[in-house]
Amino acid sequence: MAPPWPPPTGASLRVGGLRVPSGVSEPPRDFHEARGAGGKSQQGWIWDPESPEDDDRKVRRREKNRVAAQRSRKKQTQKADKLHEEYECLEQENTMLRREIGKLTEELKHLTEALKEHEKMCPLLLCPLNFVPVPPRPDPVASCLPR
Repeated sequence: MAPPWPPPTGASLRVGGLRVPSGVSEPPRDFHEARGAGGKSQQGWIWDPESPEDDDRKVRRREKNRVAAQRSRKKQTQKADKLHEEYECLEQENTMLRREIGKLTEELKHLTEALKEHEKMCPLLLCPLNFVPVPPRPDPVASCLPR
């Protein structure tokens, strides 16, 4: 005996591998009519594969997708680990450079103070003759060259 047509409100009915949604006045004549020219479902008709080949294809596709997702996550984790290692190396280098800057700053202060103390007693800076302009000496090499 054939099921009632149209199906009762809220019920769905299977017709040749197609699930017929409620509220549809007539079922499609074949799969292509249900899917339309572009292969997309029309009027709520849904192709429900029941063949073992389709199930195997689904399982293979899901497994392939799962493996690809694992590979992607692993690659992302490796990239994050590499960035973290690079960050740590740069932090260490930054710390070393800051220490070196501190040491050089201290050395500059020390040498500046030593120079100021030396200027107070330097005989060359205290002698008034050192500030007399001296005429330039002739270059000994220039006098030997032909004119």
